[in-house]
Amino acid sequence: MDTPKDVLLLVDDETDLLSGLKRTILADIPCIVHTTASAKEALVMLSREPVDLVLTDIRMPGMDGHSLLREIHKKDPHLSVIFMTGYGTIEAAVSAIREGAYDFIPKPFKTETLIHVIRKGLEHNRLIRENIRLSRMVCTPVPGLIGQSAPMRGIFEKIRMLARTDVTVLISGETGTGKELAARAIHDSSPRRGGPLITVNCPAIPESMLESELFGYTRGAFTGAVKDRAGYFVAAEGGTLFLDEIGDLPLGLQAKLLRVLQEKEIQPLGSDRSKKLDVRIIAATHQNLEKKIEANTFRADLFYRLNVATITMPALRDIREDIPLLAEHFLEKTACQLKMEKKHISPLLLEEFMAAPWPGNARELENTLQGLCVMTAGKEIKSAAGKSSALQKCPEFFSDFDCPDMDLPYQQIKEEVLSRFTRQYLDYLLKKTSGNISHAARLSGIQRQSLQKIIRRYKMDAEGYRSE
Repeated sequence: MDTPKDVLLLVDDETDLLSGLKRTILADIPCIVHTTASAKEALVMLSREPVDLVLTDIRMPGMDGHSLLREIHKKDPHLSVIFMTGYGTIEAAVSAIREGAYDFIPKPFKTETLIHVIRKGLEHNRLIRENIRLSRMVCTPVPGLIGQSAPMRGIFEKIRMLARTDVTVLISGETGTGKELAARAIHDSSPRRGGPLITVNCPAIPESMLESELFGYTRGAFTGAVKDRAGYFVAAEGGTLFLDEIGDLPLGLQAKLLRVLQEKEIQPLGSDRSKKLDVRIIAATHQNLEKKIEANTFRADLFYRLNVATITMPALRDIREDIPLLAEHFLEKTACQLKMEKKHISPLLLEEFMAAPWPGNARELENTLQGLCVMTAGKEIKSAAGKSSALQKCPEFFSDFDCPDMDLPYQQIKEEVLSRFTRQYLDYLLKKTSGNISHAARLSGIQRQSLQKIIRRYKMDAEGYRSE
């Protein structure tokens, strides 16, 4: 089957120019070209059949190019429009781009420039249309997760397979990649979906309280224990217990968790009796547990018990083709949550999103879009200036980032560079936010409790930044 050709519409009151343009374009680009001599005729043409790109003059009798652009975007805000400009109208063309035009090209045309701009406009149109098409598809083959890329399709297949079993699962991946969503998807797709899903953020609970919160306690087990209390394991009976950031679990509790996994029973604090459990365990971490084993901060036997089945969530930079789909999903979610009209992002901004590094991954993308929706008055979000570190240039501290001794083993170089980067990034982040942890967490895309844990690990003091 032949691939459908792109459709161009040329609008100019100079009929000889239109004929020449049509011949030039068809000589280089396999497409369908329509021509009209006025903006009003163009609107009639657009109402009759779909068009992929409009190339229009600015100065025309009757309705000019600016008015045509506004009328086009009332009916189709995503249609790419390129302006042709004569001498002295460049300023008007730049103004039109601010109004939503894709690009402009000055007269007289250079053939190479004309063809290049049109090809870019058509590629841009395909990107936008694919985004819209995907957003209308059923794009959640498992509950809660969004994506059509090959890595995400692999994740969906693993979740479907694991949901049919009752094995322990370890989910790894960078902060903000959706580890908790994957755990929820496994639970919601499993025979245990009628039972509870209990989530425990390990670093968020003080170490002194974590054991009693997990396993429960009896009256009199410690000062303040005035009555029996069931812990998270009992609360998850018949369902799933999700242990987030398992890498931060203290060594003493790691031994007790290992016993739970082996014996399928718990012993509350202060009790001499064990209680049998029917609970599935799913754990998650953003850390390299094998490295923690080498450093004697994580038990090897617990790792092997947790590592029965694994899922590694991809970083957003590895699934860039899913960014338009994720952005559409987050815009719909924000509109619903904030009870506001749904907004859309401009084509140029979407291209910036596609190129950004997104160190905070999908969570940073969602937070960025939510902030932009709140701060944008119109329907279209055109700029993300100042809203996301992912869209900004690298901070100046990278300019003096010394290269390590390259004769060292790879893993040692990697650990040294990672440690140095993390320390300098935290210093930059805390300076920028004057030590405000909540603000720093929003900017970095890292959960507040996790960020506090990292700051403590590097023996940094947020208080010291508040007086600067």
